[in-house]
Amino acid sequence: MWRVKPLDAILATAQKNSLTRTLGPVQLTLLGVGAIIGTGIFVLTSEAAQKAGPGMMWSFVIAAAVCAVAALCYSELASMVPVSGSAYTYTYAVMGELLAWTVGWALILEYAVAASAVSVGWSGYFIGLLGSWGIELPLAIAAGPYAGGIVNLPALSIALLITLLLMLGTTESARVNAILVAIKVLALSTFIVLTLPVMQGANFEPFAPKGWFDTTGQGLGIVGAAATIFFAYVGFDAVSTAAEETKDPQRNVPIGLVGSLLICTVFYLLVAAGAIGALGAQPVPGPAGEILAPGSSALAAQCQALAADGSQPLVCSREALAHVLRELGHERIGDLIGIAAFLALPSVILIMLFGQTRIFFVMARDGLLPGFLAKIHPKWKTPHIVTMITGVGVAFFAAFFPVGKLADIANSGTLFAFFMVAIAVLILRRKDPTRHRPFKTPMVWVIAPLAIIGTVGLYFNLPTDAKLVLPAWGALGLVVYFLYGYRKSHVGRGIIDVPEADPDAPPPPVPHMPGDDKDH
Repeated sequence: MWRVKPLDAILATAQKNSLTRTLGPVQLTLLGVGAIIGTGIFVLTSEAAQKAGPGMMWSFVIAAAVCAVAALCYSELASMVPVSGSAYTYTYAVMGELLAWTVGWALILEYAVAASAVSVGWSGYFIGLLGSWGIELPLAIAAGPYAGGIVNLPALSIALLITLLLMLGTTESARVNAILVAIKVLALSTFIVLTLPVMQGANFEPFAPKGWFDTTGQGLGIVGAAATIFFAYVGFDAVSTAAEETKDPQRNVPIGLVGSLLICTVFYLLVAAGAIGALGAQPVPGPAGEILAPGSSALAAQCQALAADGSQPLVCSREALAHVLRELGHERIGDLIGIAAFLALPSVILIMLFGQTRIFFVMARDGLLPGFLAKIHPKWKTPHIVTMITGVGVAFFAAFFPVGKLADIANSGTLFAFFMVAIAVLILRRKDPTRHRPFKTPMVWVIAPLAIIGTVGLYFNLPTDAKLVLPAWGALGLVVYFLYGYRKSHVGRGIIDVPEADPDAPPPPVPHMPGDDKDH
């Protein structure tokens, strides 16, 4: 269980059974921006407002700070080990197979549930946009059982469409994503320009109506909101999972990770400030002044009662940014924001599915999951089987579960993976200090412990039910591991792939020397 796969063996395996390297630094940064910007602003803004009120500004800062220190740890490992697998691969090389399995299993939960959550968020904008044009979908196909419907058909449909796109090829997916990111950035820039000039200081008071920390088990308060909206920052992790499909990964992966994070954090803070300052973001209490948890049926009922009186606070809107602009009198521009979300949120689903299928792919390539999952389509050059299986699962959850619950559940897996990466960086610095590191985490003995403390702190501020999902999912994963992966593991069976053993394998990459501008 504690057997380690050497870094040299990981690199050799990747060279033998490799994915095609097609992504450059711009595409990689756009992949990160496409994954990060979206859910936290377009979908989870109302959730954060109900948890923290205007104090969600600090929530974005806290989440970004934890994400930044984790990104620096990821950059070091991703540049050293430019293969698919992300935190799973790094843990396998440093802490052994059992812990690597738990990390990979947690990442599967993270990406799949996150993709489902964004699908549900996209559905809210799609339905709201149709409603603004006078088209009302029947409740039975517009929402899951949690909201009185039967199936969320729009969420189901978008998840399946994105799955098909990913099966057709990485390059094609990246090209479409670049267009969607441009639309998204333009929409958010328009929102910022229209809302910042009309901000009112009174809308920021009281600034922290729920305080800083949660004492109810519902994930309330500024830190509780940070734990929820941290979900929107996980896109940089998907950048590292694309390392094996990146040209010159030792240089380009750190650029994609850090660059996309910086761009997205600025947008998050500006858009959040505009929404709060222009309209207000105070939590909605119950009829007796009691605390109402986001995504609860009690909050939904209270929002319906307020809507009957002609009032719809920010926390009640399923399309928060479009709602703010409509309230300011920009009806048509609000519709355009809705259209932008309708077009752009699928890019987030795309990156989540992209990262999840690559985790499955590399675990299957190591023998811990059935080998047929690692098969590459001869024409599309993508892991089509695992992509299809993943997409169907994502579509199922999107059809029947609410966005807030899905986001919190995804975070439990996310934070665990980040926690393990930070530990792996420290262990590898001690265990293999002489190995070449194209990117070294600055002040690693400060940055990595901060990442460890930050991820643990956010995890314990998640709602109780979301915290319990991780150990339950982990227990199921251990059953799978001991029934299959423990016996079938390539490392356990002494199978170490080397590129020379396969005459069809691509040649080893030529190192990129300083001053050499040629792509190898």
